[in-house]
Amino acid sequence: MINIPNIKLGLISVSRDCFPVVLSETRRAAVAAAAGDIYECKITVENELDMLRALDAVNAAGVDALVVFLGNFGPETPEVLLAKYFSGPTMFVAAAEDAADKLVNGRGDAYCGMLNCSYNLGLRDISAHIPEYPVGTPGEIANMIAEFVPVARAAVGLSKLKIISFGPRPQDFLACNAPIKQLYDLGVEIQENSELDLLVAFNDHKDDPRIPDVIADMERELGVGNKMPGILPRLAQYEITLLDWAQENKGSREFVAFANKCWPAFQTEFGFVPCYVNSRLTARGMPVSCEVDIYGALSEYIGLCASGLEVTLLDINNTVPSDMYDSEIAGKYDYSSTDTFMGFHCGNTPMCRLVKGEMKYQLIMKRSLEPDSEPDITRGTLEGDIAAGEITFFRLQGSAEGGLKSYIAEGEILPIATCSFGGIGVFAIKEMGRFYRHVLIADHYPHHGAVAFGHIGKALFDLFTYLGVPRISYNQPKSLPYPTENPF
Repeated sequence: MINIPNIKLGLISVSRDCFPVVLSETRRAAVAAAAGDIYECKITVENELDMLRALDAVNAAGVDALVVFLGNFGPETPEVLLAKYFSGPTMFVAAAEDAADKLVNGRGDAYCGMLNCSYNLGLRDISAHIPEYPVGTPGEIANMIAEFVPVARAAVGLSKLKIISFGPRPQDFLACNAPIKQLYDLGVEIQENSELDLLVAFNDHKDDPRIPDVIADMERELGVGNKMPGILPRLAQYEITLLDWAQENKGSREFVAFANKCWPAFQTEFGFVPCYVNSRLTARGMPVSCEVDIYGALSEYIGLCASGLEVTLLDINNTVPSDMYDSEIAGKYDYSSTDTFMGFHCGNTPMCRLVKGEMKYQLIMKRSLEPDSEPDITRGTLEGDIAAGEITFFRLQGSAEGGLKSYIAEGEILPIATCSFGGIGVFAIKEMGRFYRHVLIADHYPHHGAVAFGHIGKALFDLFTYLGVPRISYNQPKSLPYPTENPF
């Protein structure tokens, strides 16, 4: 997948000078062996000069994310300065004791040292990732390191990301409001353009010699779903336009995401609906969000990095009709009717996540733009039921009040025919009704949510915590009421 970072991990052990340094070194070697693909720095940090030499070593090795390992109690100042001066994300973990017969000369007290480490991180306002239970055996710490990788990949990706937008929001789409200060707080750059800039660039790509190859690739991907081949030349021209714009405008950044105008004037001026191109680029690691949803694009990019898989952006759209619930869900799945809803968008979900994807036209737009003719400028949607499986519905949002907030909810897409249009699926999330009312409505979230195909809530929660997001909401069980929930 293009456009997301490949993470090289580094491991540095620390040792308090009143403990045997060999204890930290041998424990570090055991962690490195259990973790596998990790750069093991052989400089054990006991003081600040060691800290500087160790950082030089990991930087020279091209390390992107750092694991600081308390092999014993650890030196409070040098160990946290590693996180302060290292340019990427840092995780702190600590060694469990080895065996009962080693509790005299072989005791490390890292369980105690982790407390002082966290205290010193707080004193210096240093952001670092600490696992749920950060003390363990080499095998357990190797598992913590593996869980750190998606968090680190997303953190590094955000630090090198530029979001490029085209056009203001459609009228009455204030839900896609995007205050940019919070983007800068996250380390993300933003380049806002007029849709006229995009139109000029698109027209400049007329008869581009690469268009036939892109059309051929689209034909291979669509297969029997290539129901409207006449629109492919325009879509191929648009895809090349976006890829060129990303390359020519990313500047000092390594990664790009788009948030683009896609209606209402888009169809009359460009001559197509851009959904299929959006799906193709998103599947390759470059999300293109609908309706100039900048925080939707940001959320999609986070999902790509955290999961390593394609994502989509959907409306939290409509209820499941009672007759469909009764015939297809009740008695077959352990969900109430309010646990279910339909997630929909016009046609931006990647082909590989659809049961049977087909090139179609945007039905709602056709009603107003081409009511009495065959579809032409409303062609370009990739439609079909979204394949069943585990999902995580989530969003990181910059609020109009100047803060950051987020939600995460794990669930699944049910293998049920939707009987509808667009890219759409029947979603089931435990306690969705309460979550809908006391998170999505009460906290003023927009209708768009990012969808990752898998359960990645743990990684997202750790990432949002690392980023300092003050409010991370989730679908709480009945036993845990929301603050706004009526107890009577």
